[in-house]
Amino acid sequence: MTIYPQLVLDALVHVRYPGNGKDIVSSGMVHDDLKIDGNKISFSLVFEKSNDPFSKSVVKAAEQAILTYIGEQVEIKGNIGIIAKEAPKPKPTPILPNVKNIIAVSSGKGGVGKSTISSNLAVALAALGYKVGLLDADIHGPSIPKMFGVEDAHPEIIEIEGKHTIIPIEKYGVKLLSIGFFVDAQNALVWRGPVASNALKQLITDADWGELDYFVMDLPPGTGDIHLTLVQTMSITGVVIVSTPQEVALADARKGINMYMGDKVNVPVLGLVENMAWFTPAELPQNKYYIFGKEGGKRLAEELNIPLLGQIPLVQSIRECGDAGKPVAYDEDTVMSIAFKELAQRVVDRVEVRNSTMEATKRVQIVK
Repeated sequence: MTIYPQLVLDALVHVRYPGNGKDIVSSGMVHDDLKIDGNKISFSLVFEKSNDPFSKSVVKAAEQAILTYIGEQVEIKGNIGIIAKEAPKPKPTPILPNVKNIIAVSSGKGGVGKSTISSNLAVALAALGYKVGLLDADIHGPSIPKMFGVEDAHPEIIEIEGKHTIIPIEKYGVKLLSIGFFVDAQNALVWRGPVASNALKQLITDADWGELDYFVMDLPPGTGDIHLTLVQTMSITGVVIVSTPQEVALADARKGINMYMGDKVNVPVLGLVENMAWFTPAELPQNKYYIFGKEGGKRLAEELNIPLLGQIPLVQSIRECGDAGKPVAYDEDTVMSIAFKELAQRVVDRVEVRNSTMEATKRVQIVK
């Protein structure tokens, strides 16, 4: 006697699942792993749950149906497996669903000009025609309000679809939020890690950022709770590392790069910016004085095989513009505004390469 698949299915039509009274064939319970080897038949039955109360009785009924409607000579006993359907895992709700790219600007230590780079990068991206948001994530030392001349601003909080929503401040084509808008600028902010992390989450998730091409985050220096909170909260496109050429700063920058590139975090490093690469006095614009060391950032980038995004000199105009609340990148056709626009374009290029060659970054799951 020749046994073929339809003969098996015709026999199994006579078996009904007690839970709904339907036959197991039309219910889609017969898996497509049916195998026929001479008189030996094997296949699996699919149940909603692994502990289905009717699984054993349905398997026995299926065995009996095969023996009854095909023949006693069929080898079927013990050849029917059980497969449990896996409930589809709910997709995590995307954070900032209307933001195309999330860029973190990070440094291993303080004092290397990370906030200056963040501010001018955001303004330069806006000048290139992109929709940009900037989050001052440096909870304990927020400086973005000062650099944009909006220290006295108070973001409006309105109700949208029953939820209190923060409306970012807009300046120089950039949407801004900082914890500095909500605390007394004259007093030190002393918060434990969880409190600071929750405050930061609110600035991200409870704000109406709208549609953005780039969401730039100015992170606190070092590596700690805030950094872990961010990589666990959202999928960061990539990180820009800022360092001076000084060996002390480079050692800390190396630690930060290793953290992002490590298996547990695994966030792409877009490249390194060497800030204060040299000093150029206004009266001697052609001179370069390497007061923090020469090309240390360049050597570190080569050592770790990451791009050197730019070398930004230490010039008076950058400091003056930052103190005056007008990032130097906002000026047109000055040497430093052009330098920051070139930096912004390199970041854009690196993001395009990253997005075309790598999968989207997943939120980090920290397992203790």
